[in-house]
Amino acid sequence: MGWDALGQWGQDVARIEPLAGGSANDVWSIKLDGQIAVARLGSRSDADLAWEAELLQYLDHAGLAVPVPIPTRDGRLFVNGLVVMRYMEGGPPETEADWRRVAETLRRLHRLTAGWPQRPGWRSSTDLLQAETGTRIDLTAMPPEAVARCRAAWARLAGRQTAVVHGNPDNPGNVRVTANRIALIDWDEAHVDVPDLDLVLPHNAAGLEGAEQDIAAQASAAWEAAVCWRDAYAVSRLAEVRAI
Repeated sequence: MGWDALGQWGQDVARIEPLAGGSANDVWSIKLDGQIAVARLGSRSDADLAWEAELLQYLDHAGLAVPVPIPTRDGRLFVNGLVVMRYMEGGPPETEADWRRVAETLRRLHRLTAGWPQRPGWRSSTDLLQAETGTRIDLTAMPPEAVARCRAAWARLAGRQTAVVHGNPDNPGNVRVTANRIALIDWDEAHVDVPDLDLVLPHNAAGLEGAEQDIAAQASAAWEAAVCWRDAYAVSRLAEVRAI
């Protein structure tokens, strides 16, 4: 059905222009009932999309600024991989103070979602100490030495409490800043993991120090290397992970 599914949100709906970001999806701004919204078309399973929708509704009710799904005319939150979400005003973080506000928002996310169930098909970094695959990660595609380095970095997170992590909050394009709030958008990489992975931010805005900072930075670099494996960015991130 593809973009034809937009009709499920009503007759007064139309695509406006494609939006940057969302490498795994086709993302557009749309006009819905005279208001701007965002539509995302991808290949995620219904179970995956249901997990994301439930999470965003929960966070919205808890007071976090997130792109909550807008239901179809018959109440569905997605149709054949298509999701329509609230448009979030604001611009990217620009100052150290902005990034400190981002860190505070992330820590609130982690507190609110302690014990949350894992996203269907995903693995956490510490799960991958034993497992070899999980959604976009396939450790069998990486050289054994690279896998060993990544696992050594993730092993330092073992035993820590888990919660929902946004997955890519250090990308300024995934944050919308206004005077009154910080909004986190693009939850396509969100999953349950150790919160430290979210806290490697510009200006060290989360205030990590010493071994805590080193553990988070190494684990985060290993995660991004594994997720993006084979492209130049992944190779550069792996280079930041210490050899065993």
